[in-house]
Amino acid sequence: MKLSMGIVGLPNVGKSTLFKAITKNEVLIANYPFATIDPNIGIVTVPDERLDKLNEMSKSAKKIPAIVEFYDIAGLVKGANAGEGLGNQFLNHIRETNAIVEVLRCFPSDEIIHIENTVDPIRDMEIINTELALKDLDTVEKNFKKIDGEARSAGSTSSPQAKKDLEMLQKAKTALEQGKMLFTKEFSGVLENEKIRTLNLLTAKPQIYLLNGDPDDVSGELKKKIKDLGADYVIVNLGKDLNLSDLIKKSYEILNLISFFTTGEDETRAWTIERGTKAPQAAGVIHTDFENKFIRAEAVNWQKFLEADGWAKAKQRGWLRLEGKDYVVADGDVIEIRHG
Repeated sequence: MKLSMGIVGLPNVGKSTLFKAITKNEVLIANYPFATIDPNIGIVTVPDERLDKLNEMSKSAKKIPAIVEFYDIAGLVKGANAGEGLGNQFLNHIRETNAIVEVLRCFPSDEIIHIENTVDPIRDMEIINTELALKDLDTVEKNFKKIDGEARSAGSTSSPQAKKDLEMLQKAKTALEQGKMLFTKEFSGVLENEKIRTLNLLTAKPQIYLLNGDPDDVSGELKKKIKDLGADYVIVNLGKDLNLSDLIKKSYEILNLISFFTTGEDETRAWTIERGTKAPQAAGVIHTDFENKFIRAEAVNWQKFLEADGWAKAKQRGWLRLEGKDYVVADGDVIEIRHG
């Protein structure tokens, strides 16, 4: 499982600077709107000291960290849903991502142009979220009309599922017309609908706000609005700080992801799974056959594994556990899969 993040924001708020910092890739950064006209995709490794220590102990030939894909698109502007600016053309590029990083400019500067002429991150947040909601509304309305037409033509023979889909699409439509974000708890029932899930709605994706500036630039009101929304934030001054490990950590938290490890002479590797994943499904992340032919998992906490200096002593000390199909993999487990 890979983690992918879509970066959104107004022009000149630091999106491309973030992308450059996190991927170390050179992208076009200029002090004018729409400098980025194509989606940039960058891959960054997930920093994890556990992986480093396991790799060092095992003296592995290869170390393979988990990765995050970042999709950077052109800056959005007010009216993007109606074709203003260029950002609207690229919103579809982030439909397949797991979550959205929304960059808000909090730092003051007379030198860097703000497209709205003043620095107001709360206003900017409302502009971006409105554009995301309107983009989704267009998608939902098209699907509603299609399913409604099919249901009407089928008459009394229309399936109960089609009726349920229409009900959920109507709820989503009403929420989006009010500019609401669908990732909040209020709409958890809507997002359980299979038809809604297949639409990959932008407002259904969890959000992290990257507040670009110093802590003193970030108001308590902004923090509260983000928390009330059910989202989270990190404060980073992109002009000074290139250490963005907090952003990746927050990404794992909001998506409820954890890592387990495999290690040996050939390689030490981090694997990303959702919290609550059982052993056979975790094995399937390594290889599909491992899930289908799963027998058991040998598991030990990474710290105990290091303390024991490997599998043999971990087993001698009783720290190695034999786990079956119902075992829920824990964050930091070192695992060997036994399969048929």
